[in-house]
Amino acid sequence: MSAVPRVPVVPRVPVVDFHGHLAVPAAEALVAGTPGLAAETAAEQRAHSPASLAVNLAQLGRLRAKLTDVSARLADLDAMGVDAQVVGPMPMHHYWTGRDTAERLATTVNEAVAAHCARAPERLYGLGTVPLQHPEPAVTLLERAVDGYGLHGISVSTTVDGRELADRAHDPVWRAAEALGAVVFVHPWGCSLGERLATHYLGNTVGQPVETAVALSHLIFTGVLDRFPRLKLVAAHGGGYLPTYIGRSDHAWRVREDARGCAEPPSAYLRRLWFDSLVYTPRALRHLVAEVGADRVVLGTDHPFDMGVDDPLARLDAAGFAPADRAAIAGGNALDLLLKGRNA
Repeated sequence: MSAVPRVPVVPRVPVVDFHGHLAVPAAEALVAGTPGLAAETAAEQRAHSPASLAVNLAQLGRLRAKLTDVSARLADLDAMGVDAQVVGPMPMHHYWTGRDTAERLATTVNEAVAAHCARAPERLYGLGTVPLQHPEPAVTLLERAVDGYGLHGISVSTTVDGRELADRAHDPVWRAAEALGAVVFVHPWGCSLGERLATHYLGNTVGQPVETAVALSHLIFTGVLDRFPRLKLVAAHGGGYLPTYIGRSDHAWRVREDARGCAEPPSAYLRRLWFDSLVYTPRALRHLVAEVGADRVVLGTDHPFDMGVDDPLARLDAAGFAPADRAAIAGGNALDLLLKGRNA
């Protein structure tokens, strides 16, 4: 009698959404009515049509409870079949602020995120913010966020008041994050292409993936990941367009000396980064995993915004991964990122 093949049993791990947002009205109040906020808002408006701006405004009003209330957040997680969520600021970095305001802003945000997550510590993991435009206090605030408030890292945008994330001025922050084992979640806020995308919500649907692809390309090509090989960088929205067309980056690296600012072909660095699963279709998710590895993808919903999804597990299952890979993406990778190597 032939033996029945044994199917490997994969222990259940908690389902973790790595991409949730929190609004902090007290932080917004710190910059309300300032010329800097007016300029930032004007730049944002240039990338959107009046119709899109009206929809955005209505959405923010409709989602206020989901962006601030713990009970509403947990109810949504239960409905999605999600056990835990990584919660970061909406974001609200305001990288144009001067040092004093920037420090108060980051402190207010980080305290709010910590307090929000403390209401359900077994289910919520917090990410804060730091003023990257002021690297010295940013390091201090990062250390305080992790060691003082119990946050698991920071969220950053794709540019810092016109300066790239890859600018060497930010090296002290990456060095501190690496030493702390802190996560750095790269999430675009706004789009530098402006009026070209100010129709039919292209400022978000096209602009945000472009911003992420450009920011990650700078980090790769300039050697930031060579200098900080243990940096836990997680890219929102599946890393934008970069994983889809990384072959062009590799080709440039091979044939052009001026493109060779990193030690290895650019595609090698995709397996040093992590990416959320918010690419919408099973085919796109399978492609992302093929390019970066199943151990480099975490679940992401963009909760509670309309460009997010409320059925992340159904979308994951539709991709048809092996049980071990499915478990890793659903939560195992996220828990490794959040819990392993802290303060190493």
